[in-house]
Amino acid sequence: MSGNSRLRSIIGPLNVYSLLALAGIVGPVVLIITNLTASFSVSGYSLIRDSISSLAWTPMGWLPSIGFLVVGLLVEVFATGLLFSIRGTRGFRLGIGLLVCFGFGLLMMGAFREDPTGSPHTIQGTIHMVTAAIVFSVFPIASLLIGLSLRKDPYWKGLFLHTIVTTGLASAFVIGHLFLLDQLSWLGLYERVLVVNIVIWVEIMAIKLLRLSLSASDRLKRPTIF
Repeated sequence: MSGNSRLRSIIGPLNVYSLLALAGIVGPVVLIITNLTASFSVSGYSLIRDSISSLAWTPMGWLPSIGFLVVGLLVEVFATGLLFSIRGTRGFRLGIGLLVCFGFGLLMMGAFREDPTGSPHTIQGTIHMVTAAIVFSVFPIASLLIGLSLRKDPYWKGLFLHTIVTTGLASAFVIGHLFLLDQLSWLGLYERVLVVNIVIWVEIMAIKLLRLSLSASDRLKRPTIF
């Protein structure tokens, strides 16, 4: 038995697309776990009232920052898997590019903390706020452009409707956030619903990519690792 055959018998049908899919599966899970862990570890912090970014100034603030850094990097990796496994139509590559920008924006949000409430504006806080606004405005465009290609791909068309619904919800939440930011006493809940909507989409797309990579690797455009 050759070395490659022995390796395949140990690892199974995993290939490069499986690894890219796992990045999309793991990233959101890390984000949720780190944020919930920090939230429940801080006395007086409210998941309903307090924003996600305000966790950065708590004693456990380093944990959600790591979560944003990890998910940002893994979303960028996962986007590569979608690029080479979906039969793209017009605008698809732009959608993937925007998804990569979304991941990079999450990295930036983890690296730069928002300013504490009532404190003077800083460069760090401004970068965080501007990046957050861009990140969540870019995602609905990315998901829409990717969704249009899903409709044309027989292997992915089952996720077209969910992608359009996700796009609509993300757009509505972003627009609502712009007008209601200073009026919401439940800002934390609002932001978390926005994030969960996106996280669920990434998870479902990643699971689909993993299933395709394990059951139909010959359809994918690039050869497997092994």
